[in-house]
Amino acid sequence: MNWFYIEGVLILAGINIIAVLGLSLLTGFTGLFSFGHAGFMAIGAYSAVYFGERMGLPFAVSVVAGGLVAGLVSLFIGRLTLKLKGDYFCIATLGFGEAIRLVLDNVQVFGGARGWPGIPLKVDLVTVTIFNIVGILFLMFLINSRHGRSMIAVREEELAAKVIGIDTYRYKVISLFISAVYAGIAGGLLGYYLTFLQPKLFGLQKSTEYTIMVIFGGIGSISGSVLAAFILTVLPEMLRSFAVWRFVIYGAAVIFIMIARPQGLMGGKEITLKGIAGILGIPGRNRKTARSGEV
Repeated sequence: MNWFYIEGVLILAGINIIAVLGLSLLTGFTGLFSFGHAGFMAIGAYSAVYFGERMGLPFAVSVVAGGLVAGLVSLFIGRLTLKLKGDYFCIATLGFGEAIRLVLDNVQVFGGARGWPGIPLKVDLVTVTIFNIVGILFLMFLINSRHGRSMIAVREEELAAKVIGIDTYRYKVISLFISAVYAGIAGGLLGYYLTFLQPKLFGLQKSTEYTIMVIFGGIGSISGSVLAAFILTVLPEMLRSFAVWRFVIYGAAVIFIMIARPQGLMGGKEITLKGIAGILGIPGRNRKTARSGEV
């Protein structure tokens, strides 16, 4: 197993982390389950490559612009679907995701079902790491802000949130927009890493995988989403030597974890420096004493 292969797996894990962070905001913190996020990813991927290769925009600008296009499309989709409740919203987003895939199958300017080959490789591990850090920090800032607390209130009890004056529809729109931007950016990075785009890359299976990752990590946990996206991307590659049995082992492992720990890996909690210090057996008082020079 050489470094080139390991780097490739880590890059794919990083791209998945970005997409899952966005879905975590919508599902984990706002309480809206979506099965159409692969559609936003596809929009971001094709838009980013179009901006970069047809319009000549710089790589980073084209990727972010692709994310914004996905976000703008989400505003239109949100206007049609966000007043729906529960399963109806899920079904609507599922239909949207499949509609995007079918449209791309038939739009020849993007290569249609044959795909878009010849995209230059512009993504490496450093690039993905930078996007990951920025994405995590922004989401942490948002969740700990007044707006983030309002989104959590929508998830916990929408009617009560309305009673205390929170514009629940507005926060659903904001959450969907940011979530779609994250998915679009992940799509752009994926296109520039694979150097090839094809509509079937963004089918229902992709949306389902991301939803599983959010639930696996723990609803309402940024740390859990990051860990789950990393583990569920790397695990199939670790099991590759088992050939066809790797999918059985992978599925069994996911089912076992979800039964043994239905609240997910983190259960809505976050990894903190204080928590890490506690695991390492470094009490807070001792750290304070050490800093002050006391014995």
